[in-house]
Amino acid sequence: MTWTAKRNRISAAATAMLLVALLLIRLPVWAEPLPTDEEEMHSLLEKSLSVVEIDKEISRISAQKQELMLTMTDTEKQLLLQEQQISDKQEEAGNVLRAYYMGDRDFLLQALLSFNSLSELFQMLDYAEIILTHDKNTLNTYVGQYRKVKQGYEQLQTRQAELTAIEEQLQTQKKRVLALEQQLDAQLSGRSDADRIRILMNELTSYWESAGITEVKQYFRALSKAMKNLPSWVQDNKQLLEIKGFNYTIRVPEDDLNSFLREQNDIFNNFAFTFKDDKIIAQGKSDNMEIKITGHYTIENDPKNAILFHSDELVFNGFSLPDTTSRALEEEFDLGFYPDLIVSFLKANAVEIKDGELTIKLQLKL
Repeated sequence: MTWTAKRNRISAAATAMLLVALLLIRLPVWAEPLPTDEEEMHSLLEKSLSVVEIDKEISRISAQKQELMLTMTDTEKQLLLQEQQISDKQEEAGNVLRAYYMGDRDFLLQALLSFNSLSELFQMLDYAEIILTHDKNTLNTYVGQYRKVKQGYEQLQTRQAELTAIEEQLQTQKKRVLALEQQLDAQLSGRSDADRIRILMNELTSYWESAGITEVKQYFRALSKAMKNLPSWVQDNKQLLEIKGFNYTIRVPEDDLNSFLREQNDIFNNFAFTFKDDKIIAQGKSDNMEIKITGHYTIENDPKNAILFHSDELVFNGFSLPDTTSRALEEEFDLGFYPDLIVSFLKANAVEIKDGELTIKLQLKL
């Protein structure tokens, strides 16, 4: 046997022993140096994690779909009942309208003009009021029920459109998972260590689900709570606010923001924000966990003026999570900034991130 062949066998055996040792001591494998085929191993683990996370999104969308379908079924039942009720009132309302059109109510006017005494006039007025009130109530009831049915059908159409969009989302995520699973199968095919790698995938997934996502949510929860206190902090630090006529500008250097966050929660002692080229980069490390969040801000006016944070990339211990994970965290935690909490008559019209500084431009609400 040649020296090259012996060296390859020794290297393969050493790699196998390393994988077994990592599993036996049950330490997070991503905290240790990756095997010799580092890039492929990283790709395999990252894709396996994405499959798990997108599967969660599929489950969430499926549950949303079922809930919407139940709501649509209830709406359809209510519409059937309302249609029965409106059909009962339709003939009555038609008779009222027909009576006025055909002159059947002219006797009221004749009666009112043919009184012989004030007592007869008041009596006729009472009769007229009773008849006219009944006619009005009949017509109002019919119109109200008609509008209710119309609104019901409009809501049903809206929900049908939502259901179509949800179904498209569901199919898109299912295709993503299928493509990732096919890629994983192709990469694992023919590898002698495929079973061990699958075990490592399970180890990573288990670590993420039992500890990783909890840690990430702790940061998001702390950020959400801190952002609620940001407007009052800006008010207390007047040097951050510039006023020129009716234009207001808030300038927040990254160092000041990091100091603010550390005052809010000790969790940020090992976590820092960086502002660079319209991107916000927040990263930190605790024990064997390292988290990096990259995102940006947008101005939104519906339902109210706000500066909302959007996560573009979430990285856990070097593994990028899919966009579905970021979207789910955005929905669960509000990291937005609301200018009207600083001054009620102001609204944001621009936000910029550049050279280590977050700049927010505000103007008067019109």
